[in-house]
Amino acid sequence: MRPLWNGTLAFGLVVIPVRLYAATERKSPSFNLLHAKCGTPVKYLKWCPTCDREIAQDEITRAFEYAKGEYVTISDEEMEAIPGPAAHVIEILDFVELSQVDPVYFEKSFFLEPREGAGKAYALLRKAMEEQGKVAVARVAIRAKETLALIRVYKGRFIMMETMYWGNEVRQGEELSIPEDVHLDEREMSMAKTLMETLTSDFEPGKYENRQRQALSDLIEKKVQGREIVREPERAGAQVIDLMEALRRSVEKAKADEGRQKGRTAADGKPRARRRRASGEGEAAAPPPA
Repeated sequence: MRPLWNGTLAFGLVVIPVRLYAATERKSPSFNLLHAKCGTPVKYLKWCPTCDREIAQDEITRAFEYAKGEYVTISDEEMEAIPGPAAHVIEILDFVELSQVDPVYFEKSFFLEPREGAGKAYALLRKAMEEQGKVAVARVAIRAKETLALIRVYKGRFIMMETMYWGNEVRQGEELSIPEDVHLDEREMSMAKTLMETLTSDFEPGKYENRQRQALSDLIEKKVQGREIVREPERAGAQVIDLMEALRRSVEKAKADEGRQKGRTAADGKPRARRRRASGEGEAAAPPPA
C-alpha cells in the first residue's frame, strides 16, 4: 500500500509521527462509457451553454448557490485565508467510550502506521486506549478539508482512524412517521426472539459475498472468452519518415525540378530570339551619320 498522507498524531505534549493508509477499497468492476456507434470512449467537455463553447480550467471559478440561479464566487485566495486545523496533524480532543458513538457518524476508515522512531509512542497510546476501553475524538485536515475523526484500536494491533460526519451533518429522522404505541403480542415476540437465536452467530465478514458483483464478473469473463469485444478504433497518427529518406527525396525532387526548368528555357530561347530579330527588338540603334 502507498501512504495517502504523512503527519503526526498529537495528544497533550505527545506527538507521534504517522502515515495514513486507506483501510478499505471497493472491488466492484468500474465501467467506461463508449460511443455505441464506433466504440470510442466518450469524453466530457467543460462547456458553457451561454457562450456555446468549451472553456479552459483557468476560466472556471467556484461559487455557492445561495438562491436559485444566484451565486457568490469564492476565490482561491479567499479559501486559503479561511482558518483551519494545522496541516498534517491529527489533534486528539477527547477520549470517550466507543459505545457512545453511533456508527451513523462513521464515514471512511484509515490505518495509522508509526513512522521511524515512533514505535514506542504508538504502542503506548494503543495499549492505554485498549486497557481503558476508550477511543479518541480528533480533528484533522485531509486534502485541505477539516473533518472530525475517531481514533481507535483495531484487532489489538493497529491504531485506526475513522473520518466522521459532524453533528449537524447527521439527520435525526424527526420528520419521519414511525409508529410508537404498537401492541406486541407475547407469542409473536417469543417467536421473533427464537428466530433471532437460531440465526445468531459470530461475525465473519469473509463469509458474506456480493452476489451481484460475482454475477457481473462472471458475465464479463463470459463475454471476453466468447470474444464479444468492442475495439476502440485506431486513430491516424503522424506519419514518421526516416530523415535520410526525406533528404534523399528532397534532393531528387530538386534535381528533377531543375532539369524541367532548363528544358523549358532551352525550348523557348530560339523562337524568342528570332521574333526579336524580325521585329528589330533587342538590336542596338545605328549611330547618327557624322
